[in-house]
Amino acid sequence: MSGQGVWLRARERLRRFPELLAGCRDQAAAYGKCVAARATGPAELRRDVCAKEFAALKECFTQAAKKTMK
Repeated sequence: MSGQGVWLRARERLRRFPELLAGCRDQAAAYGKCVAARATGPAELRRDVCAKEFAALKECFTQAAKKTMK
């Protein structure tokens, strides 16, 4: 098995990332707002604070990626 094939697939996924992100802009904005709101001030950002928003963004990416693979 060629290692080159792995890099080609990875490069293709990265090439499609801006398109997928644009299709998930509402979920990305919600996640970004959550992180920004939790990261301001002296409090540290903790794991899973924005888990709901991240899950929505991940699901959107997954669905968008499935659509583009067909």
